[in-house]
Amino acid sequence: MLRLSEERVLTHNRSPPAPRSRLLHAPPAKQLCGQRMRFMDKLKEDEGACLAALDSGHVFLYHTLAPLLRKTQQGMFQLPLLPAKDVEGILNRLGKDSSMVKESVLITCTEQNRALFCLEVGELDQGAVEEVCEGNFVDLRKALFILRGEEAPLVARVGARLFCGGTRGKCGFCSASGQPTTRNQAGSQRVCHSNGHVYYPKMYPVIITLVSDGKRCLLARQASFPRGMYSALAGFCDMGETLEETLRREVAEEVGLEVESVDVDHAELEDARWFTLEEIRAALKVRTPTRNPQDQLPIVWVPPAYAIAHRLIREWAEDQERNEGR
Repeated sequence: MLRLSEERVLTHNRSPPAPRSRLLHAPPAKQLCGQRMRFMDKLKEDEGACLAALDSGHVFLYHTLAPLLRKTQQGMFQLPLLPAKDVEGILNRLGKDSSMVKESVLITCTEQNRALFCLEVGELDQGAVEEVCEGNFVDLRKALFILRGEEAPLVARVGARLFCGGTRGKCGFCSASGQPTTRNQAGSQRVCHSNGHVYYPKMYPVIITLVSDGKRCLLARQASFPRGMYSALAGFCDMGETLEETLRREVAEEVGLEVESVDVDHAELEDARWFTLEEIRAALKVRTPTRNPQDQLPIVWVPPAYAIAHRLIREWAEDQERNEGR
């Protein structure tokens, strides 16, 4: 808990607790995790091994960073895993060389060391791919809310890897020589063969914080958020900033806190306001985005359970409830 004294608010900025798992206590599972890490390292370093893993692995399909989803008979959406051989057949049916599957980017592997890849097919006709695959490409942000379980964070991870490590990812040209760079088979790095420089996907440190005045918490929304959704404040760290400095700057930039009013920077946020414990309790109960008529105020809800913002908000509510019971 960090006190921002000059603004008379409390900032709840604890990291979410690690999920409980048998992996934390069972030696065989630890060994299995270590085996998976070594297997992944081998695929990143050995081009032949990565190609062999792709040949027997499975692939997620994306179209301009939108994942392919399928709807089940129960009305739920799933992220289909397609065998690489099937993807080759799909490419052939659409008049594309099946070797395009080699542009797939390595994502992770199963406990059985079955490699999982993703492939960006944005250059193909979207409707044609959807028809052949019996699914639909869904906007990445929307997919995060309609998928369940481990698929939701996985779909975001895949999108990030495609954006940074795909054939047309960033660092397509060497900053020193100006020559084109070439990605390795796994998509984990790019190399300039004229000078040997290696480029890795960039990581951008961010902070996320829940601001509280002791009785209420402050949530905000961007114009791009789904209707009615509010979340905690977040932002990128500047060069050389500590996390606390970033937190102070982001709160000051995004929300101007005065004694009697809140001024919102509309360049970043559409709205920001204080919520009571009762309002947060109600928002946490909303499981899916609501469809209110345009002339009615939307029901307030928060990011899904796997999001850090959700954990911060829920933890704040639990702290308030414990304090009420004292």
